[in-house]
Amino acid sequence: MNVTFRQLRLFLALAETGSVSAAARTMHVTQPTASMQLKEITESVGLPLYEVIARKVHLTEAGIALAQTARTLATEWDNYVQQVDAMKGLTRGKLRIAVVSTAKYFVPRLLGGFCSRHPDVEIALEVLNRDGVVQRLRENMDDLYIMSRPPADLDLDDHVFMSNPLVVVAPVRDPLIARRRIRLQDLQERRFLLREQGSGTRMAVDEHFKAKGFTPQVRLELGSNEALKEAVAGGLGISVLSQHALHGQNREHGVAVLDVQGFPISSSWHVVNLRAKRLSPIAAAFLDHLQRKARGWRGITTAP
Repeated sequence: MNVTFRQLRLFLALAETGSVSAAARTMHVTQPTASMQLKEITESVGLPLYEVIARKVHLTEAGIALAQTARTLATEWDNYVQQVDAMKGLTRGKLRIAVVSTAKYFVPRLLGGFCSRHPDVEIALEVLNRDGVVQRLRENMDDLYIMSRPPADLDLDDHVFMSNPLVVVAPVRDPLIARRRIRLQDLQERRFLLREQGSGTRMAVDEHFKAKGFTPQVRLELGSNEALKEAVAGGLGISVLSQHALHGQNREHGVAVLDVQGFPISSSWHVVNLRAKRLSPIAAAFLDHLQRKARGWRGITTAP
């Protein structure tokens, strides 16, 4: 097969954008040029690499394998460029991070401090639910991944860097706010609003309730912390959230933390990557920055 590195980057752009025209824009070429190059790649491989259904590109098995190969080669080349820049006394390149939605409450601040020290670094930040982040991890699409429940079936470099306490919240006018040491069983008649199945928060909550022999009355499942806070503030029920979703406070936007026995649930934030992946110099520098800065946040604020 005779495929150039630039053609591989074009095919990777096609795989990531799902569109020939978008891939052409990414590579700064015309769409006819991109189409011609993609045809040459397909002819060189000798197998169909993709098909277009309803204007959407769908990769074949051979196309998926080629995209993974192209991503690996592009990552290795970018790492080499960063190493050469470091030898020249320069720090520039691209840092790709995927985080679960709850991490959006603190990761931007950590990135801000990093970028102030490395102004020439380009940041690509993906904020998704846990399933989306795990899928990107499996496909090795980013440098680092931040979540509270890493998958157990992958061989990972796993660094625990900060606590993630899970607390029970209720509307600020709820009579239970004034009570102390509330028993979990006292919440048996309350309606719970919880994160969706598969989220790290929901997994931790389900395990905790099962260990306590408690079965909550679940009224609603939502995939957003903001939606849950609004629903609780609106009186639809009580919920269990990461205290980071309250910006570390006991009260926020019409909700307040209940003093429930057995809470907060102990949980932690992890930053992970595939063990076989060699971190770029920039990714390694951000990992070090993350671990150093997070030490000052281990005891998060609980002021009302």
